[in-house]
Amino acid sequence: MKKKIKYIIIIILILLIGIYFKQDTNLNKILEGTIITIKDNKIYIEDNKNRIYIIKNNDDFNVGDNILIEYTGKLERNKSNQNIKVINIKKQKYELNEDGIPTTWDDSGLFKKYYDKANQYLKKLSPDERIGQLLLVRYPDDYDNEIIKKYQFGGYIFFERDFDSKTKNEVIEMIGKATNNSNTPLLTAVDEEGGLVTRISYNENLVTSPFKSPRELFNTRGFKEIKKDNTRKNKILAELGLNVNLAPVVDLSNNTNDYMYDRAFSGDPKLTAKFAKIIINNSKNSTVSYVLKHFPGYGNNVDTHTGTAIDKRTLKEIKEKDLVPFKEGIKATAEAILISHNIVNSIDENNPASLSTDIHNLLRDELNFTGIIITDDIAMGATSDIKDSTVKAILSGNDLIITTDYEQSIKEIKNAIKNNVISEKQIDKIAFRIISWKYYKGLLQ
Repeated sequence: MKKKIKYIIIIILILLIGIYFKQDTNLNKILEGTIITIKDNKIYIEDNKNRIYIIKNNDDFNVGDNILIEYTGKLERNKSNQNIKVINIKKQKYELNEDGIPTTWDDSGLFKKYYDKANQYLKKLSPDERIGQLLLVRYPDDYDNEIIKKYQFGGYIFFERDFDSKTKNEVIEMIGKATNNSNTPLLTAVDEEGGLVTRISYNENLVTSPFKSPRELFNTRGFKEIKKDNTRKNKILAELGLNVNLAPVVDLSNNTNDYMYDRAFSGDPKLTAKFAKIIINNSKNSTVSYVLKHFPGYGNNVDTHTGTAIDKRTLKEIKEKDLVPFKEGIKATAEAILISHNIVNSIDENNPASLSTDIHNLLRDELNFTGIIITDDIAMGATSDIKDSTVKAILSGNDLIITTDYEQSIKEIKNAIKNNVISEKQIDKIAFRIISWKYYKGLLQ
């Protein structure tokens, strides 16, 4: 009899829960955000958690409008295209919080402590300087002081050619020259992964021997050696004037035929997650920020430097395996994550991950990441032929665009603003986030 009563209670609870959720989907709900673009009778809205939603629109709104939407149905947090029923949309004034920051900018994120300072600093910058902050530019072959003075980039990324045969003092002078000619402190970035990818340590003038790959280090003396190597690397990078390392690679691979195998730490999600946590935690003792890559996990796909890579894995597999190291790195307060150019069919079959709103929503919502999202270099083969790739990168949710052709990127952004494809307010919001990061890093005092 007791067992029968227990089953009846369970059935009643299930029915009540079902009724609750049915009622919940019919209740009017509110979505507040900023229109970042309008296309094909659809508005693209970004909320204060930096999630982007696409909703059908028949009203007369402009890019940059702050709007409040009353709707019924379920908002799919990890999706951009929404199938909700819109009851009412109305334009409203930009509200400011107690620090004078637009409420739609205040995501209570990792850099929140510095939002008030970043907002004040932003007001000093010209529109062109704000655009420049969004770009992490490949250091040019022929450096010109006037270029950085003119464009005020967010930062430079340095490659092997930039360190070739140079002495330590020559590298310090090279980076210092760029830094000294920028009104706003620069992000100075490099890919010093160790193993296959060594930008500085192949040069014995800078490091006595190339940094070993994380896989090799771990196989030697485990995580103790990983931490020791990272501490040494941080010291060398900082002495040269570098403050961002586009590492660690937390992609999973156990197959020697995979393109990413030689750069991957392991094929074990939990082991790689611990690796990510150690690198992020250990870097907090230095001035060098580390960047988890390549979200949402590279898998066994081909090289996107030369062409398109199609990831055919299921979303379940990606969530259960590839996202694990990223989650752990985010818990350890990773400041930045770099997005791959792979087309991930199970999430967005139409766009490279770097230009996919759904990929960015997944990172922002499901993984609750509030740091800086960085594209892989948009000059790579997988994205180089995509028209207006810089603007698409911004509209899909990136903060920092790695680019070689900075003049083209700037031209695209300015044309988009002029043609009302994107608003200056959106550029301001992203520049505000980059500046907040620079305060967090101690580049700005």
